[in-house]
Amino acid sequence: MRQIPVDTSAATVMVAKNPQVKIKDRRTGEIATDAETGATLMTVDVMFAANDEVEILSITVPETGISGELTMGTPAALTGLIARPWENEFNGQKRHGIAFRAVAVTSLAAAAVEPQAA
Repeated sequence: MRQIPVDTSAATVMVAKNPQVKIKDRRTGEIATDAETGATLMTVDVMFAANDEVEILSITVPETGISGELTMGTPAALTGLIARPWENEFNGQKRHGIAFRAVAVTSLAAAAVEPQAA
């Protein structure tokens, strides 16, 4: 599957919704896990502002990649963000979109509060 790296260096990122456990199957309540590490996967909704446009993105990240307190409005950094186009067919209807995944989502709130050296 094609993976497209996303440059976040010029973007402003803020948490839009607290991290939630990602559910693999809504009918059974099965929790999604990383295929390689077995880590529980989380979903973090973020406000992603770049190039005079703002979007809300749902980012999938391993639970081990979440650091700091990620509450609504917290400035955050996205490490290793990639976009993956997807397409499927269900009940005769084709659906498609872009899935976002990151290695880590880190709170920048502590960095913003620290006093600057004179």
